[in-house]
Amino acid sequence: MSRTMLFPSRLTASAEAVRATADARGLTTVQPAAVHLPEALAADHLHAGPTFADVVAPASGIACLEAPPAWLADLPYDVVGRTITAMPIRDAWALRYPAFVKAPNDKTLRAMVYTDGTRLPGVDAVDPDTLVLVAEIVSFAAEFRLHVLDGMMHASSQYAVHGRLHLGPLPAELIPAAAALIGEVVETLPSAIVVDVGMLDDRLVVIEANAAWASGIYLSDVDAALDVILRAAAPVGDLSPRDKAFVRPVTVRATLTEEGMR
Repeated sequence: MSRTMLFPSRLTASAEAVRATADARGLTTVQPAAVHLPEALAADHLHAGPTFADVVAPASGIACLEAPPAWLADLPYDVVGRTITAMPIRDAWALRYPAFVKAPNDKTLRAMVYTDGTRLPGVDAVDPDTLVLVAEIVSFAAEFRLHVLDGMMHASSQYAVHGRLHLGPLPAELIPAAAALIGEVVETLPSAIVVDVGMLDDRLVVIEANAAWASGIYLSDVDAALDVILRAAAPVGDLSPRDKAFVRPVTVRATLTEEGMR
């Protein structure tokens, strides 16, 4: 029996490519209309942003894998190349220096450099207990997306140079360093994940981890990226014992909205 894969009602070019590849593999792809969730929704996989996933995944019995919220802050300095601290946003409001601030696994906060904590959304817009990652400001010479499956780099693409969109392949000379970096963090991640890495001071470091089901593929091999996406958002019954620790928590049921990929 064909498996069903859900997509939001509006797709990026990246998601269009993923959907076309899923169709070519024989999956049944479905796009529920925004606002209304079908009563008898049945699906096995999804590829969408967190807001969409938080609505349809629980209703469909899909387990969405992601990195632990404080994962990036818990990595050794040598792996990330900069100081990163996880804290509730109530503490970040007290910052009096510029920092790059982001929410770990969703879009509750715009990821950007804030001149100080007073520029962050206040108590009227965000729960004071919301966890954020506060990072030292650095500039990456180049940035790359790695789709990782079972601890191995399964697909890759360059996506930026000096902070600007610049698509291309992962240079061959960086493949060993990228594979070694994945090897250093593999035990702390689910079996299917996206890891973004960047060149900082002439060495490759981890930028962040993103859920494969919510990430764009850039110029990665679509078929290989799809392997990772399908594992990253799959039926609860397919979960390995190890991956159970990396399932995205079920949140309060929300309304379907339009949103893009990371």
